[in-house]
Amino acid sequence: MATLYVSPHPDDFRSLLALIAAEFGLSSRPRIITEDPPASLNARSRPTLVLCTGEDCSVLSGTSAVSWYLAFQGKKTGVDTKQQSQVWQWLSFADNELTPVSCAVVFPLMGLLSSHAELMRVLKVLDQALEPRTFLVGESITLADMAVATAVLLPFKYALEPSNRKTLTNVTRWFTTCINQPQFAKVLGQITLCEKMVPVTSKTNAAENANPTEAQLKKEAKKREKLEKFQQKKEMEAKKKAQPVKELFLSLLFSYSVLFLVSDVVSPLPDSYSPQYVEAAWYPWWEKQGFFKPEYGRASISEQNPRGIFMMCIPPPNVTGSLHLGHALTNAIQDSLTRWHRMRGETTLWNPGCDHAGIATQVVVEKKLMRERGMSRHELGRENFIQEVWKWKNEKGDRIYHQLKKLGSSLDWDRACFTMDNKLSYAVQEAFIRMHDEGVIYRSKRLVNWSCTLNSAISDIEVDKKELTGRTLLPVPGYKEKVEFGVLVSFAYKVVGSDEEVIVATTRIETMLGDTAVAVHPADPRYQHLKGKMVLHPFCDRQMPIVFDDFVDMSFGTGAVKITPAHDHNDYEVGERHNLTFINILDENGLLINVPPPFLGMKRFEARKAVLQALKDRGHFKEIKDNPMVVPVCSRSKDIVEPLLKPQWYVNCRDMGKQAADAVREGRLKIIPDHHLKTWFNWMDNIRDWCISRQLWWGHRIPAYFVTVSDPSVKPGEDMDGYYWVSGRSEEEAREKAAQRFNVSVDKITLRQDEDVLDTWFSSGIFPFSIFGWPNEDLNVFYPGTLLETGHDILFFWVARMVMMGLKLTGKLPFKEVYLHAVVRDAHGRKMSKSLGNVIDPLDVITGISLEGLHAQLMDSNLDPLEVEKAKQGQKSDYPNGIPECGTDALRFALCAYTSQGRDINLDVNRILGYRHFCNKLWNAVKFAMKTLGDNFVPLEKLCGDESVSDRWILSRLSAAVGLCDAGFKAYDFPGITTAIYNFWLYELCDVYLVRISRPVLVCRQTLYTCLEVGLRLLSPLMPFVSEELYQRLPRRQPQHDPPSISVTSYPDTKEFCWHSEEVDRDMEFIMTVVKTIRSLRADYNLTKTRADCYLQCTDSATVSLVQKYSLQIQTLSYSQAIIPLVANQPVPEGCAVAIASDRCTVNLMLKGLIDVEKEVAKLMTKKGDLEKQMEKLRENMGKSDYKEKVPAKVQEQDAEKLRQSQTELEKVKEAVENFRKMM
Repeated sequence: MATLYVSPHPDDFRSLLALIAAEFGLSSRPRIITEDPPASLNARSRPTLVLCTGEDCSVLSGTSAVSWYLAFQGKKTGVDTKQQSQVWQWLSFADNELTPVSCAVVFPLMGLLSSHAELMRVLKVLDQALEPRTFLVGESITLADMAVATAVLLPFKYALEPSNRKTLTNVTRWFTTCINQPQFAKVLGQITLCEKMVPVTSKTNAAENANPTEAQLKKEAKKREKLEKFQQKKEMEAKKKAQPVKELFLSLLFSYSVLFLVSDVVSPLPDSYSPQYVEAAWYPWWEKQGFFKPEYGRASISEQNPRGIFMMCIPPPNVTGSLHLGHALTNAIQDSLTRWHRMRGETTLWNPGCDHAGIATQVVVEKKLMRERGMSRHELGRENFIQEVWKWKNEKGDRIYHQLKKLGSSLDWDRACFTMDNKLSYAVQEAFIRMHDEGVIYRSKRLVNWSCTLNSAISDIEVDKKELTGRTLLPVPGYKEKVEFGVLVSFAYKVVGSDEEVIVATTRIETMLGDTAVAVHPADPRYQHLKGKMVLHPFCDRQMPIVFDDFVDMSFGTGAVKITPAHDHNDYEVGERHNLTFINILDENGLLINVPPPFLGMKRFEARKAVLQALKDRGHFKEIKDNPMVVPVCSRSKDIVEPLLKPQWYVNCRDMGKQAADAVREGRLKIIPDHHLKTWFNWMDNIRDWCISRQLWWGHRIPAYFVTVSDPSVKPGEDMDGYYWVSGRSEEEAREKAAQRFNVSVDKITLRQDEDVLDTWFSSGIFPFSIFGWPNEDLNVFYPGTLLETGHDILFFWVARMVMMGLKLTGKLPFKEVYLHAVVRDAHGRKMSKSLGNVIDPLDVITGISLEGLHAQLMDSNLDPLEVEKAKQGQKSDYPNGIPECGTDALRFALCAYTSQGRDINLDVNRILGYRHFCNKLWNAVKFAMKTLGDNFVPLEKLCGDESVSDRWILSRLSAAVGLCDAGFKAYDFPGITTAIYNFWLYELCDVYLVRISRPVLVCRQTLYTCLEVGLRLLSPLMPFVSEELYQRLPRRQPQHDPPSISVTSYPDTKEFCWHSEEVDRDMEFIMTVVKTIRSLRADYNLTKTRADCYLQCTDSATVSLVQKYSLQIQTLSYSQAIIPLVANQPVPEGCAVAIASDRCTVNLMLKGLIDVEKEVAKLMTKKGDLEKQMEKLRENMGKSDYKEKVPAKVQEQDAEKLRQSQTELEKVKEAVENFRKMM
């Protein structure tokens, strides 16, 4: 039986870890002894585990060794090698990072040094790692959780107050989960979390009666005496208890103090690549060193840089947002470009920022307010509600920044901007006032997209277009039952003064209450006789004209259309053209107004049913049928969007749109790829005015004031009359403007500021210059910017508005080029949708997630049960084994590789995993190459000059890769860049050059070093983590002068790397064709380990010379015994297998004496028989009469492919048998 020696101290987490690990063991628990192990065991510390089998005993000593052994018995050290590596990583984190600060932070209780800030820093790293996970490794408790949880046990008990725990939500959730596991609870008991980090001190009650009686004094004296004895007893107990605590902490401090003094940056590369290992530490170092700042390496950013300036601002993500694949794609591309420009020596700034996301943020905080306090924002009041939003923003708002850092985004975080910051808010106010004073911004009453749930207008991008094929019941907020959509209702209007009727149809029957006309086409012969006639509304005495308008489609339905000018965009324009009455039948909450009873006050979709029934009752109803249609749904509230007439603020975009279009036509602004030009010109040439007001509280309140004048000579104004509105930087300025406008004294002016806020896109539109302090600060250094990179889906909503407002307010284009990337779809080309289960969180790709974990995410969503089940099936189909850990580098590389200049990206997670394997190949290649270079290798500043043919070839290929990458970055050809890098590392360096030098032959180590160093620099912008990790292991050419990081090292340039030789490439291409032919022959004849002589029959002497020149390469790469070149007329020995490599060379592989021909023929004949049986069975199944009807199409395709493959294999077998028989 095993014996475990542990410390009796309840806070010795080293022993606690061993005890918890023992509880998870599957076999019998060891005997526990709370004493020091016997001296005879030679064990240096507790815990110590003694394992005895008979008389043989072995001893494990130390926390890691003991806990690993015990956890391994319980299968808690990871299910495979990858997970075991991750567990070891977390053990190292617990030992090296957490334990020292955990001990140090408790020392204030013992009167020793505090390190609370350092503890919080380390725990925030842990908190970020736990954000997407329940446990540290895999989907269940492992030794990683046990080790890290026991390492943070002391802080949770003695140092982390509730306020600290509130900022560490993920760590606290995970820690609570761990300690509530039965195995933890059995060892630790009930854990009481810290409430206040203060030493426990004695307290005596000094309060005494001001005028005590003698009896009271005696009584108090006795009480004091008892209390003093009690306190003395408690102090003695505390002293006894404190001594071992202090000894424990001092011993721990001694054990870990070395960690603060030693910085290990030269340890050997681990045996295999681990994304977590590689990506754990580099980003904080980059940031701390200031590599991402434009000031790095120069005295002042204002000084002239001959290499130029690169400036790009991030498309500011919503403050409410979390990372999705769109962000991942955007940042992979933008960061690659930024790092490339930085490595080229340009003054480089990638400016981060975050959007206040008016509607989204207000919705989040309103829900939180209702959930936690049962209050609406109206009950709280505007000022208090805005304070709540700021509070939420300060607590949660930087989550997206942490996620961007996880992607390796090299942003200058010191310049991070929030669109509600004072600097940016001032710019927004200034922009509005200037444009309003100029008349570009004006007040008008028009149709807007209205969300009844939000009580606000919303922009087009916030409207989801839900396509229906026919009758569909949809959930609508505020309605218990689902509402019917996707049907067309036909009904009749009676023509006044006749028995005729006009039949019209609508998908929104309730809107007929606001009809004010019927329209027909001017050329429609069916209605010519009704010119000048009127129809009668069935529910009121309203007579409505029949108008003739070209917008009517004569072929649709009856050719007659009901017109509701106040509730339909097309009808609005018809109403304007024909001067119709506009009757608004909906209030802001979706209740009916301006309609006759019984519909007055009804909810809009309840009125839908009531109106339909009333039409039937009065005999006006004709029919109802399915109708494919698009339903506008608010993306924020999921409410059905209603066109509603509201007085709003608008921007006149006509002149600005023309300037934006002209900038592109004249070549001053370049849009890439150019197939987006058609969209750009279509929008800009036909641009409509932009509604910029939103009925929200969170956002930039519109600095406009409605004027009331206390003077009988000035008539009262109306809300929609822009003349009665003034704007100002303050109320005083607005009052002065109003007094001047109406020619009255200031005291006669009363102002009311507009309650609305500006559309979020307004502040985003001036983002490229507001971040630099416009209008108060100089924009010369970084404005205009160089590039705007974003998704093509916001070309109009954001890009166009930045261009228009930049030209309007600064007189300059905000950037010179616009690069638009594609939209990410799933592997099947479907749009990412929660209901399909195909939405991928990039962090799940980076860290990996099980199928169960993906299912669990669906349970936390707002999908209804049917959609959840459908989504689960989608996940099970696409990710039957979950998503494997791929790492940030592989994800970035894959996204860039996909970014061809098209509109959509069909993302397959398996391809990302392929690039994870590519990282592993890189890792192993560098590890192998460094062994070849040796420990004492010193790279020369220049190559040695006497390179072999292999060296010259690999240098030629390296130069070609440099040229392709340079051209690719300049042309935004990311697939071209990734292909060049991938091919060089995998197919040229690893598959050819490294294989060539793997044999003990002379090699130019300088060439090898050059390939590694330059190859990593080529890779760095796309895979920053692994390239940095491997680059730091290489020696430097000029150690005293070379930059400290690959991220600020120069990017390889075609002027420096000009070794490309077409002749060498052409020769090596021929040699590789020969090698592949030999390899193919070897595979055909199953020569896996046996080397054979190879006779290469060449057509001319030049080819013979070439083969002789590269004979060593051919021999090594083809695993041949010898390479013998022959001219055409030289005889080839008997017993060779023959294959044609090219028109210049035939390969003859000597098999005689290497194989047992009869045995090989027998094996092949057996295989031939098996193949013929398989094919016969397949043909029999496929020939059945009901095969095509009953067997799924996918299975039929698979059967056909199997038959084709078997036929090919059979032909090869027959050919091999024939060749062998020739040798017999």
